[in-house]
Amino acid sequence: MTEDNRPWADQYREAAEEWADRESAAQLLEDMKSAVMAQKQAMLGDIPVNRAEQTIKASRDWEAYIKSCVEARKEANLAKVKIEFLRMKFQEWSNNEATRRAEIRLTQ
Repeated sequence: MTEDNRPWADQYREAAEEWADRESAAQLLEDMKSAVMAQKQAMLGDIPVNRAEQTIKASRDWEAYIKSCVEARKEANLAKVKIEFLRMKFQEWSNNEATRRAEIRLTQ
């Protein structure tokens, strides 16, 4: 166990749930990108698609949307790193316990 004294499984489950939430949020933003673009183009009225796309991509609104996609992906990636960290810490703990048991057997 780590400093917070909770079992490894509980810590891992909590981290995995956080990652799942963050991953789904990031995926939703990324998957909605074309729908958001289409909605914004429709709001511009009857102008050529390439002109509408250029206008939207040049807007601060679109810049903010893209930044939110990147930030959501970053948060999901950091949550995944936390899961891997917990997995590594558990393996380290498990190996140390096995070594300790082996040492006890040798000294008996």
